[in-house]
Amino acid sequence: MPHRKPPTKWTIQPIPPTSHTEALTFIQNARKSMFPNHPLRPDPPSLLSSPGAHFVEARDTHTNALIGAAGFTPYNHRFAQFCFRDAPTVEIVRLYVDPAYRRRGLGGALFEALRAEARARGVARAYLHTHPWLEGAVGFWEKRGFGVVEREVEGVWRAVHMVLEIGAEE
Repeated sequence: MPHRKPPTKWTIQPIPPTSHTEALTFIQNARKSMFPNHPLRPDPPSLLSSPGAHFVEARDTHTNALIGAAGFTPYNHRFAQFCFRDAPTVEIVRLYVDPAYRRRGLGGALFEALRAEARARGVARAYLHTHPWLEGAVGFWEKRGFGVVEREVEGVWRAVHMVLEIGAEE
C-alpha cells in the first residue's frame, strides 16, 4: 500500500501588510532553492503592493506557518514578442509551495484564488513563463488551461512562455 500524506488544511488570503517581510523572505528562499546557480536580486518590498498587483498567501491552519504564496502583476510588456495590448493582461509571478506541502492541491488552490481575483478585476488574459528544468511546472500550468506560446531553445533561462484566456466565470 502506498504511503499517503495526511490531509493538510490551509487558508488562502491576500498577503496583509503585516506579513510582507515574512512573505518576501519565503519567496526569496524559494527562488534561491529553484535557481541555485543564478544570482537573483531580491524582490523589492514594493512588489507586493504595487498598483494592480495581487498576492496571496497560504497558511497551515494548525501551525499558522506560511506554506505558499503566489501573485500577479499587470503585464509590463517586457517581452517584445508578446503584444498583449488588446486586452487587460496580468503576469502570474512567484507561485511557490513549501516542499513539505506539495502534491496536495495547494498550488492549484493558490492559482484559483488569483484567477478569481483577476476575473473580478476584468482581466482577460494571464501570461507566465516557467523553465523546463522545474520538474512538473509546464504540466501544472497546462492542467490549469495555459497553453505554450513559445519555448526558448537558447540562452541560460530557456523560458517556456504560456498564456491563458481567463474569460468570464463559467
